[in-house]
Amino acid sequence: MAPRTTRPAGTRPVGTTTRGTTNPNRLRRMDRWIAAVHGPALRRSPAPPVAVDLGYGAAPWTAVELLARLRTADPRTEVVGIEIEPARVAAAQPYAREGLDFLHGGFEVPVAGEVALIRAANVLRQYDEDEVAAVWERLCGRLAPGGLLVEGTCDEIGRRHVWVALDRSGPRTVTFATRLGSLERPSDLAERLPKALIHRNVPGEPVHAFLRDFDRAWAAAAPYASLGARQRWIRAVRYLAADWPLTDGHRRWRQGEVTVRWEALAPAPTSAGR
Repeated sequence: MAPRTTRPAGTRPVGTTTRGTTNPNRLRRMDRWIAAVHGPALRRSPAPPVAVDLGYGAAPWTAVELLARLRTADPRTEVVGIEIEPARVAAAQPYAREGLDFLHGGFEVPVAGEVALIRAANVLRQYDEDEVAAVWERLCGRLAPGGLLVEGTCDEIGRRHVWVALDRSGPRTVTFATRLGSLERPSDLAERLPKALIHRNVPGEPVHAFLRDFDRAWAAAAPYASLGARQRWIRAVRYLAADWPLTDGHRRWRQGEVTVRWEALAPAPTSAGR
């Protein structure tokens, strides 16, 4: 098992309590991407890699599922669910087992040593935009070399996700993922943009231009709709790749995903201090 809490007795966790909303399979799209993209880094770890489910909510489903999904990539993986609300940690204890533990904590991530992965889903939506950078920096400081922070937002049943992937140097990519059968247009994903981007979906901002171009590509790909939503999505992403620095390929697109470099969507410099 991963070591238990390293936070000194009597100190308070860093952060504030979230609403705790959770559902089984809510984070399956994010987990699937992590296992596929970050799996090689997990396997390269000389010691069993430790993954953190930060702010798992009122029930431990997402931590339980994260363990199962990451163990398809590396059977040695251990998961620690961390919650800032003590009652949620107590309620999760019956689900603890080999490779899965639950701790009271927050953004300090009270696990001994560096970790291979931190997943923070639907945690920062309640924070102010100007708080995000400091939280990112703090969490990235807990990563092992080659580690990954995945921070983002999804809807209540996991149909639509957007997340940022960061390493110890900062944000690297933004991924948009959706259940294709539920999508009217790609810009529907705007409501799930993470806190760092959701208020930037306005004219003049890169993320707004990206979603505008994605909608145009989706419209241009309309003839492929007769072959199914997946084929229309793949064609739209191919059009999009002509103008935007995508980092993935056909295998991920077939899953209803597309990943773009962070620097292409980062808030415009003139937005600082807005």
